Amino acid sequence: MYAAVLFIGIQNGQTVQPIVDVERTVFYREKAAGMYSALPYAFAQVLIEIPHIFLQTVVYGLIVYSMIGFDWTMEKFFWYLFFMFFTFMYFTFYGMMAVAMTPNSDIAAIVSTAFYAIWNIFAGFLIPRPRIPVWWRWYSWACPVAWTLYGLVASQFGDIKTTMEGGESVEEYIRRFFGFRHDFLGVVAVAVVGFTVLFAFVFAFSIKVFNFQRR
Repeated sequence: MYAAVLFIGIQNGQTVQPIVDVERTVFYREKAAGMYSALPYAFAQVLIEIPHIFLQTVVYGLIVYSMIGFDWTMEKFFWYLFFMFFTFMYFTFYGMMAVAMTPNSDIAAIVSTAFYAIWNIFAGFLIPRPRIPVWWRWYSWACPVAWTLYGLVASQFGDIKTTMEGGESVEEYIRRFFGFRHDFLGVVAVAVVGFTVLFAFVFAFSIKVFNFQRR
């Protein structure tokens, strides 16, 4: 589950960058001709990604949810699709934002790769949040992938009362080892949506403010 989040998300972020780079060149030309305005152009690029990502989420979700063997309840399936949809979106918008803030897609790919590596470290999977040194734990809360992992694990396992071999329930283990609480899902959902909106707005702002055109 975690590998799929990271790999598909990074693929979304990386593959959109060359397209945005080429379209930005066209935008510069049309803006100079008075045909395009920055913000409507940027938000149109954001909106056009939504139906593609939604279709990707549904196809991916149906296949992977059944293969992993999660509980087929309406609530849990909804939470799974919800978190995957916004995760794929913020990865895509982050890739677009990286291009908008840098001169070309090559530099954007380098910058993005560095952040993807940092996100992987602080997501709470390789090193659970309670075990991250306290002076670095703040970045775990600022890491979008950490919120995705929180949402997926807490929504699927955070309310399971089944007792394991050590006498601890699944819910108690998830809370002790990962620090994930099922009753915190609402906040996690807001955070994931927040990262998506943030990256989209920074992309639009960067398109409006930065101009890397060289005559």
